[in-house]
Amino acid sequence: MNNYEGLFIIKPDLKEEDAKNAYKTIGDAVTKHGGNIKKEEIWGKKMLAYPVKKLKEGYYYKLDFESAADAVSKLEAVYKLNPDIVRSMITRR
Repeated sequence: MNNYEGLFIIKPDLKEEDAKNAYKTIGDAVTKHGGNIKKEEIWGKKMLAYPVKKLKEGYYYKLDFESAADAVSKLEAVYKLNPDIVRSMITRR
């Protein structure tokens, strides 16, 4: 198992409750694919450096987790299919 860090940008037009549900689905995907969540950080709504999909701000969410190396590509595929996630980036720590 390797340590990873995921940074996600969630759509800003979601209500707080819907944004929290999006955070929960991100964490659930990690545990579903055999990973363990170490730390979650909700950074809140912030301005983007440049427009992404015509959006100027988004909810930032950081997730530290450990998972098998082959599960990361599956996680990235799941996150790309989620319409609430504007951008996602997973890096190995």
